[in-house]
Amino acid sequence: MGKPDKSGSLPEVAGKLGIGSYHRHVFLCVGEECCSAEAGQAAWDALKKELKDKNLSLSAGPNACYRTKAGCLRVCQQGPIAVVYPEGTWYANLTADRIPLFVQEHLIEGRPVEAWTFAANPLPNESD
Repeated sequence: MGKPDKSGSLPEVAGKLGIGSYHRHVFLCVGEECCSAEAGQAAWDALKKELKDKNLSLSAGPNACYRTKAGCLRVCQQGPIAVVYPEGTWYANLTADRIPLFVQEHLIEGRPVEAWTFAANPLPNESD
């Protein structure tokens, strides 16, 4: 699967990307203030691969997940840093070798890997 066709109107492009059907959004900070460029890129590549291999990316299933590479999440230490919404679970040291377990445990099974988390800031839930 290559990159989605991004021609067309904004709503068409959003539809092609699956925006509107995701259940989680992972922001991965690859900024060089918290980790080396190599470590950040390796984590990003691993995240893209795992999401694709597990059919979570560009998907509409119950575990559909969007990903965004960020230049800075302002924590600036013990990176790569990641945050998963809507849970608002923050991860430190989310290196490429940890990505497969993170994807399986948190994104598929719904259980954050507590040993790697350092904060939680869930978004408000409509049922709250």
